[in-house]
Amino acid sequence: MTRVLGVLGGMGPLASAEFMRQLTLRTPAARDQEHIPAVLWSDPRVPDRTAARLAGGEDPLPWLLRGLEGLEAAGCGAVAIPCNTAHLWFEAMQAATPMRLLHIVDAARAALAAQGLAEGPVGLMGTAATLASGLYQERLGCPCLLPSPGEMEAQVSPAIALVKANRLAESHAPLAAVARALMARGARAVVLGCTEIPLGMAAGPPPPFPVVDTVAALADAAIAWARAGAAV
Repeated sequence: MTRVLGVLGGMGPLASAEFMRQLTLRTPAARDQEHIPAVLWSDPRVPDRTAARLAGGEDPLPWLLRGLEGLEAAGCGAVAIPCNTAHLWFEAMQAATPMRLLHIVDAARAALAAQGLAEGPVGLMGTAATLASGLYQERLGCPCLLPSPGEMEAQVSPAIALVKANRLAESHAPLAAVARALMARGARAVVLGCTEIPLGMAAGPPPPFPVVDTVAALADAAIAWARAGAAV
């Protein structure tokens, strides 16, 4: 049985493209026909998730549900959402669709376990809304160390904005500095809990400590789902 994966993307477009790249590179395939059928719904018009959560901005849920309807109509059986902050609407989205939604925090937890780091503590980087919501802290299952408010304001949030503006090289230094600071505070690994952050981190030298790239982790979860169907 061939399973078709849906990708609810556009948040931002580069993160969605990176997810598709990771999905392809990480799939054990020798020819085109062994790759995973996937439909990418990339809609950058989805209202800003952090603004909606923290500042009373426009609700993104109607846009997210519209994307899910399109993916369901395309015959998808499961959906990956390469945007961490969009998972703040995960339960509402799952309640509205029969498709299985793959949760990015569960994928990150599996990636930590694969590295023997499931007990933490881990450093956690993400958008202000993701960190404030407790999305990871409640679901990851281990202690999380967060950037300080000053680090968020001066380094992490501006760096995420730089990635969204396609200025990846400029985003690397502030992101790497915060990741190093979290390791110095006792983290055993750093979870890159915003899908823009791995892109910024990859724009410079790789860190000399374990990280969890949530884009790659979500791709692995999607591959596991697809391969389980292929074995039926």
